[in-house]
Amino acid sequence: MKKPISPTPPIEEEKIKIGAPKTTAAGIPAVVSSVKHLLGELTIGNCVKTVFSINQMNGFDCPGCAWPDPDDHRSGIGEYCENGAKAIAEEATSKRITSDFFKKNSVAELSQWSDFQLGKSGRLTHPMILREGSSHYEEISWDDAFAHIGSELNQLDSPNEAIFYTSGRTSNEAAFLYQLFVREYGTNNMPDCSNMCHESSGVALSETVGIGKGSVRLEDFYVTDLIIVIGQNPGTNHPRMLSALQKAKQNGAKIITINPLPETGLIKFKNPQNVSGWIGGGTQLTDLFLQVNINGDVALLKAIMKLLLDEEEKKPGTVFDHDFINQNTHGFENFIEELKKANVETLAKDCGISISQIHQATKLILENKKLIVCWAMGLTQHENGVNNIQEVVNLLLLKGSIGKPGAGTCPVRGHSNVQGDRTMGIWEKPKPAFLDKLKENFQFEPPREHGYDTVEAIKAMSKGKAKIFFAMGGNFLSATPDTEFTAKALQNCKMTVQVSTKLNRSHLITGKTAIILPCLGRTELDSQNGQKQFVSVENSMGIVHASRGSLTPASKHLLSEPAIVAKLATATLKNSKTNWNHLIEDYDRIREAIQNTIPGFDDYNRRVRNDGGFYLPNGARDGDFKTKTGKANFTTNPVPKHDLKNGEFIMMTIRTHDQFNTTIYGLDDRYRGIYNGRRIVMMNVEDIKEANLKAGEFIDLYNHHEGVERVAPHFMIVEYDIPRKCMATYFPEANVLVPINQYARKSHTPASKQVLVTFKRNTT
Repeated sequence: MKKPISPTPPIEEEKIKIGAPKTTAAGIPAVVSSVKHLLGELTIGNCVKTVFSINQMNGFDCPGCAWPDPDDHRSGIGEYCENGAKAIAEEATSKRITSDFFKKNSVAELSQWSDFQLGKSGRLTHPMILREGSSHYEEISWDDAFAHIGSELNQLDSPNEAIFYTSGRTSNEAAFLYQLFVREYGTNNMPDCSNMCHESSGVALSETVGIGKGSVRLEDFYVTDLIIVIGQNPGTNHPRMLSALQKAKQNGAKIITINPLPETGLIKFKNPQNVSGWIGGGTQLTDLFLQVNINGDVALLKAIMKLLLDEEEKKPGTVFDHDFINQNTHGFENFIEELKKANVETLAKDCGISISQIHQATKLILENKKLIVCWAMGLTQHENGVNNIQEVVNLLLLKGSIGKPGAGTCPVRGHSNVQGDRTMGIWEKPKPAFLDKLKENFQFEPPREHGYDTVEAIKAMSKGKAKIFFAMGGNFLSATPDTEFTAKALQNCKMTVQVSTKLNRSHLITGKTAIILPCLGRTELDSQNGQKQFVSVENSMGIVHASRGSLTPASKHLLSEPAIVAKLATATLKNSKTNWNHLIEDYDRIREAIQNTIPGFDDYNRRVRNDGGFYLPNGARDGDFKTKTGKANFTTNPVPKHDLKNGEFIMMTIRTHDQFNTTIYGLDDRYRGIYNGRRIVMMNVEDIKEANLKAGEFIDLYNHHEGVERVAPHFMIVEYDIPRKCMATYFPEANVLVPINQYARKSHTPASKQVLVTFKRNTT
């Protein structure tokens, strides 16, 4: 009997252990964990070579998060965090997946492996093809792979029947060539991981302050008065941010943390690069913790601003920055009229924060002039995700806290070059000026029609409107919502292609034909035409800098991402006026093309060779708001209402401390005290009692959006400090519950932090 191919991780008998959550982040345990992961995967020589090169001026950029490196001093001991070490261990592992691996293991058999097992199998070494009707991948030559892909692309009735996805790991050089190829091929179908993460930030910030990026630099954290961290868990997702918060505290700043879960990384931090991080008590980071209900952020921010307005009316001119508001903003009067209607008591109930705590937060904001607000997925992945960020901007505008030192917006990106990819033109809605430049420089007519974003791409594949799916990195299946729906959509394709360093579930849920193209990693030496090359990336704060790998490639059969794009373009585009081979012989030529196409990259090749790189222009940082009104815009945003029926909960998906995005490094969530398993659901103790359940029992979770039953079975109940009627589960295991048709207005970001669920006791 033929084995089924599973789109979701198997349900294993996990011996989950629950302990007390940690009260201090990093310190010696982080060092021990880093060493364990590095030595468990790398040779001693490669371990030494990487740890002293990661995030250094002449080294390589960590393939993990996009937190910026210091402009000046870099720690010689190690300018990286625990999860950065895990990312390097994954990429630079000495384990290999050769063609023999695929001969031994069918696709159906591999689909029964856990995501952890798949990821730990090693580096991919050869191009592989899964032919229609076959059960096993087999080796294919690079030339045959490109010819096969190019032939299939050219047989489509329209270029719009192809989808080209991009992961945030892709370098500037690869991303620019990729979008150039795709547009010369004839489509704007370029969904990317931004669609699933910070698209809400980009939309909200573009509308309100004129640029879809943050407005602060790292040094702003060192001179600010107050930092608000909202909807973010930096201790796990952006650990190096903790050093900046520690320095801010040492310089006198206060920190307010707003989140449904108390996260260890925002309680106390021991910096392992300092002596105090080894023997001291650590730095207390958060001054005020506001444990907001899931999606209660607008209500909380509005309540704070209403109290600020009350104080302003008592003492006119002492609370709001009227000079800034009058000179730089639009819509203030309408915003204030709406704010006057707000009722703080009602808002307090909506957000789950006591009146007294709201007053404490308001007092801190009153007493401090320079304010930075940081956020991540906790704000963006809601139906009202754009509104959440717009409400953050409203608060900053009232205080005049944009466009001056120590103040501004700080969306913290989750992948090392996701911001750079968008700057390079990876976007389904390109601006006309960018397309005009492509036409001028490359002598072809770019498509003007907007393409598919991630949600639209999945639906197009489902309906048969898209027939080829090409992914430049990433793990599309496990990162996207509605896993079963997405799996069927991918299987509906004629061909799926993955450019990858390691095996993941997206290699197993495929079109009728599937191809794997193995590429170099960030850590590896990239030589073209006998000359060493480097690539560049852009971090969360708009710094573009070089990344130089040094390790011997995992296989002599690997190609760089720019080379893969160039060879694919050569095999596909028959009348291209672009000399693709010429471009990849020397990446300086790619950077020259970028310089001639994208504003802000003047003298690119010289400036990117400077220590630390260079900053891109940022209007919001300079107080130049390039919006439709020519000013920063106040907005009015409704308060989300959640009228839950009996037995209904709001669930959010989160990461463990042993994962980055969909990559599973281990089975522990050390900071939260959860070990040796992933199929857990965090619940409030009163909710557990009310349901006549106990911690340690198993339940099945259900979502019934638009009448479709989605089920995630066998999740162990963990008693946790979380607001009532709220739940937290790990992704990708719970992504099956996230409806394809539930996403943020305007941005289409899947609402993975706002999933309505019910549950039943598991009886199996």
